[in-house]
Amino acid sequence: MGKSKKAGQLRGLSERTSDIILVVICLIIVFLVAYPLYYVLIASVSDPYDVYAGKTFLLPSQFTLDGYKAVFADKSIITGFLNSIKYTVVGTIFSVVMIYLSAYPLSVKNLPGRKFLSIFFIITMYFGGLMPTYLVVRDTGLIDTIWAMFIPGGVGVSNMIIVRNFFEHSVPKEMIEAAEIDGASHWTTFIKIIVPLSRSIMAVMVVFSMVAYWNDWFTALIYLPGTEHAPLPLVLRNILIKSSASASQAGMISGGYAELSKLTEMIKFSSVIVVALPMLIIYPFVQKYFEKGMMAGAVKG
Repeated sequence: MGKSKKAGQLRGLSERTSDIILVVICLIIVFLVAYPLYYVLIASVSDPYDVYAGKTFLLPSQFTLDGYKAVFADKSIITGFLNSIKYTVVGTIFSVVMIYLSAYPLSVKNLPGRKFLSIFFIITMYFGGLMPTYLVVRDTGLIDTIWAMFIPGGVGVSNMIIVRNFFEHSVPKEMIEAAEIDGASHWTTFIKIIVPLSRSIMAVMVVFSMVAYWNDWFTALIYLPGTEHAPLPLVLRNILIKSSASASQAGMISGGYAELSKLTEMIKFSSVIVVALPMLIIYPFVQKYFEKGMMAGAVKG
């Protein structure tokens, strides 16, 4: 009896020790992930000289909003923000619909040519490049149209594979078979069974697509030469470039390089926060679906 009680105490102590170790590890990981963004936040409201002197490790130094004032002083910031919302909403809907329409047929075991089509999609992940894509977009007349933001990358193959695996392993086959016995077509099965049962993986795809489209500035730089179509990240990039150029000119002409260079650094940090903030606000609302969807869509042996 005494030995059993002692063994139970040791087991309880071991479990508590394990819990403490896991909590410490989680806290370290959270710190490593969250601190860089926190550092950029406090750096955006601090004096750049103090930032580079290491005086803003935990708290801002010489609090200032000059960086944000310079960013929002540019009138194109509103246009860029509205463009980013438009591209993100339309692009997310388009991408999720295309991913679902391509993933569901590939999840059907008896689809003719299923293996060939799967290989065809996978090949596109490894071959291609900027020049071939640009030539295709140019020859199809999509240059300087908003469709160039969506159509070339409408189907993310890696995301499509995740969704296909979800359909194969997480949707009850009995329900699909019952629908087929009742005479339901593949389209009816897709709309009334597959889509309602895959909300968790859909939330994951929505998050992936939203983040990708919101942060995408390079596609607009290549395919949308007009500044009126520029998304927010590209607008902020242009503001930063203009600020840097002004600082260089001031250094050559009037010796005012120091102050403009200081402003450029504040704009740099402020731009990161302005771009990241909307996604940080939205993410907590879909977080509860994220883990479930990712685990269900993982590749199973």
